[in-house]
Amino acid sequence: MKRYDLYAHRKYPIIIIIIICIFLIIVKLFIIQIIDKSYKLSAENNTIRKIIQYPERGWIYDRNNTLLVSNQRGHDIMISPYQVESQIDTSFFCEIFQISKSDFLRRIKQAKQYSYYKPSIFIKNIEKNKFADIQEYLYRFKGFFSQPRYIREYNTNSGGNIFGYTSLISYEELLNNKAYDRNDMIGVTGIEKVFETKLKGEKGVQRKIVDVFGKYQGDFQNGKYDTLPKKGQDIKITIDIILQEYAEKLMSNKRGSIVAIEPESGEILCLLSSPSYSPKMFIGKNRSKNFRDLFIHPGKPLYDRSTSALYPPGSIFKLLNALIGLQEKKINPEQLIKCNLGWNYKSRLNIGCHEHKSPLNLNQAIAQSCNAYFCETFIKIIQDSPSKNLDKWKNYIESFGLNQTFQNDLYNEKKGFIPNAKYYDNLYGKKRWGAPTCVSLAIGQDAILMTPIQMANLTATIANKGFYRIPHIVKQDSLVEKMKCLIDSNYFEPVIYGMVNAIEDQYGTAKLGVINDLEIGGKTGTAQNPHGSDHSVFIAFAPISKPKIAIAVFVENGGWGSEMAVPIGSLCIEKYLLKNIQRKKLEDRMIKTKINY
Repeated sequence: MKRYDLYAHRKYPIIIIIIICIFLIIVKLFIIQIIDKSYKLSAENNTIRKIIQYPERGWIYDRNNTLLVSNQRGHDIMISPYQVESQIDTSFFCEIFQISKSDFLRRIKQAKQYSYYKPSIFIKNIEKNKFADIQEYLYRFKGFFSQPRYIREYNTNSGGNIFGYTSLISYEELLNNKAYDRNDMIGVTGIEKVFETKLKGEKGVQRKIVDVFGKYQGDFQNGKYDTLPKKGQDIKITIDIILQEYAEKLMSNKRGSIVAIEPESGEILCLLSSPSYSPKMFIGKNRSKNFRDLFIHPGKPLYDRSTSALYPPGSIFKLLNALIGLQEKKINPEQLIKCNLGWNYKSRLNIGCHEHKSPLNLNQAIAQSCNAYFCETFIKIIQDSPSKNLDKWKNYIESFGLNQTFQNDLYNEKKGFIPNAKYYDNLYGKKRWGAPTCVSLAIGQDAILMTPIQMANLTATIANKGFYRIPHIVKQDSLVEKMKCLIDSNYFEPVIYGMVNAIEDQYGTAKLGVINDLEIGGKTGTAQNPHGSDHSVFIAFAPISKPKIAIAVFVENGGWGSEMAVPIGSLCIEKYLLKNIQRKKLEDRMIKTKINY
């Protein structure tokens, strides 16, 4: 029997395989040379320079359409390390670009570490007028070229904490943002960070032919492969820049914060943190030095006190305890409570009070800020079942937006702190504490901590008689949702009446806040400070009939609330509502007052 030879016809499969391989090679060559242009562009990289066309970031306007932040044309100096000549005139280069030789060598090293062939930024953000002086010399330095970029331009020296700043994207952010590359700018703080996706725009690309010296010879294929950048979206913020600048002027040489809100809408009119800084400090060649100076400044200007600083509220907190006492029917507006220069508990605990007539009703107690009245009110609210009632009390407090962040468009907001029964259980043990233990909560001390924006929002809630809208800093197309507190609206009238008398009554603690032809409701606070002089606090709103502004002022180490915070707060109200200041002497005194820290 004849055996079948498996290898007799093997040449045919081999021929077929060879034909298929040749066919695939021809197809690939066709794709490379005819269809896919990327290989051609890559081969031409030695003569064609790809220039990123950076978009304009969106402009920022205030509530009155005043332009606050725009852009100016600037340039980055780029480097391609493989093109840099070994015999470069380093001294001349450093003279032109005003950098030291050590800085030059350090930047060269960094560029090579990144990539020997890919361009990277060597000097960033050269302003237009300065670039004009160096442009004519740039061709002498092979491997260096300019790349246009927009630089932020500010029309105000105020609002550094509001706008924030932009910077080159960090390595960590680059890992989480695939749409960016290492030469891109990104918002780091403030509005620039929160609204980065709206403001940044979209990049374009331009390809130019260059000669061996790096000089441009024209567009590559008449711009066939170029794309145009797309400008970022403009933003209108709720800030009144005139009020913001005025508040900053009043708070010069002082530390603290001023926050003002439009009660009906929740729009933030002023968001001041003092000491402040000019946003212009973060543009130009000195930005690194300026950042370092601000970072080590003892007043911590980079720390946004308006949203992040946690302060004891002091006597402004008495208004909340009055409202809870009324809601729980533990007090009534006409009820009289005695004050013997303070509140005493079995001769073992004493909370002092300033001298005033006694007994007082609710209106008088608010106007004259009587500690004894509100300590007694708090005891009545809590004493029957301290653990249960303190948690109920906390629920009332939180309904005013305290002990939480607003989840809004503000950057780096802190939630504050309101203690509950568990807090005191951990501190003293279960059933080992009672109402007198935490009676300091009655006057805004003990463990209570609030941010200035929470204080302003509390004021807006009282002005609205029981509701607030989430405070926000960017204009919305419609009103944001109402947030109602747990206090019935009818209980706000007697409290507001007391706030008016704090301003207008001869014994009121906020008498310096009187403004002719304008009815204001306010409450002073003096927050105890174990590290120095007490803090000065004031909240107010106006006009009473239809509130347009609710304000909170906190001056660190400012002493009595009536001493510093009241004049500053009332002047801000006067500036916003009346536009002109009538009390020039008071204004001048506040501007010139300096607190030594």
